Amino acid sequence: MFEISKKSKSIEGVLNISGSKSESNRLLALRGFASYFDIINISDSDDTKVMMSAINSNQEKIDIGHAGTAMRFLTSYFSSIKNSSVILTGSKRMRERPISILVDALRELEVEILYIENEGYPPIRINGKEINKKHVNLPANVSSQYISSLMMLGVSLKNGLVINLSTEITSLPYIEMTKKIIERIGGNVRLQSNQITIDSLSNKKIPNQLVESDWSSASYFYSIAALSDFSDLTLNTYYKNSIQGDSDLVEIYKNFGIKTTYINNGINLSKTDVKLEKKISLDLSNNPDLAQTIIVTCLGLGIDCDLYGLQTLKIKETDRLKALKSEIQKFGVDKIEITDNSIHLENKSKLKSNISIDTYDDHRMAMSFVPLSILKPIIINDPMVVSKSYVSFWDHLEKLGFKILKK
Repeated sequence: MFEISKKSKSIEGVLNISGSKSESNRLLALRGFASYFDIINISDSDDTKVMMSAINSNQEKIDIGHAGTAMRFLTSYFSSIKNSSVILTGSKRMRERPISILVDALRELEVEILYIENEGYPPIRINGKEINKKHVNLPANVSSQYISSLMMLGVSLKNGLVINLSTEITSLPYIEMTKKIIERIGGNVRLQSNQITIDSLSNKKIPNQLVESDWSSASYFYSIAALSDFSDLTLNTYYKNSIQGDSDLVEIYKNFGIKTTYINNGINLSKTDVKLEKKISLDLSNNPDLAQTIIVTCLGLGIDCDLYGLQTLKIKETDRLKALKSEIQKFGVDKIEITDNSIHLENKSKLKSNISIDTYDDHRMAMSFVPLSILKPIIINDPMVVSKSYVSFWDHLEKLGFKILKK
């Protein structure tokens, strides 16, 4: 466990955050489906390393650990490799995360996929084949990664792919990200409300691809800046017209007095004198991964908040809604309630010191609570779980003057 604290409530410095995990993993999948190209500023996260290793593996059984993105993207990837037979498995939590919607869609394309233990869950055996069918149907309100996985598969099919959606899309920015990355390598995608059409990729020579730094990782520094007395923090390799949905941070954190200035392929976070609202209400349907960071920011500032559109958080590394409720209760708040798709905080109490945060094998549970340490010392259990998405997180905190005591 780590005890984290900071003497000064000012935050100043320059950080180079690794490339987006979401962009990197999509580019790796597309490189597997299409042809080789270099990926510059690729994520150094565990998830991306797992994805790269799996694509290059000659093993029959591939263990992807906690990497949910890899599980979903690789299921489609191995489905398209003729005469192959691969078992995809993962951690205990991964074997509890449903994958039946994607498997059912691939079975509709006549791919043979077998459940090895429990129906609807990994591990699965995938017997790859040449896919000739062009149409597939699935609901769009569970995980956008199922849809992105099929979209990337579509570029490799000689007839392309038409995905018919039976429900409204959640996490739309991630699907738009997949569309833009496919188009960046020369593909063509038509996105409608209930149908996505992906053409077969005819461009065989693909230029090298630069990955923007990860906006989800930047969120923890937005939270730190919001809880600070002064901020002059620069984060490199971020762009104004980002394809990452979590760049909505720029607008969201205006509520907490954070001004974002774009400078030389980066951003600078500064603190402005703004009167804070007593309550923040946000629909995070397009940004569910920001929910943990935002509610902890509200906790630290003594602001009530209602966050909606969080139904996908129940099938992440942990049930994030239940985990947030359990950990926030430790601070003695007036009320913290959850539903199937929302979380609600009433918070008039003073912040306590040395609260010990359990992380539930979830990188975002660890990192989202750390910003509180600029106000009061905090303890993070199983701190190295952050490597799933942000290997340099603790080093970057120390660079900004945080004291990290290993206990």
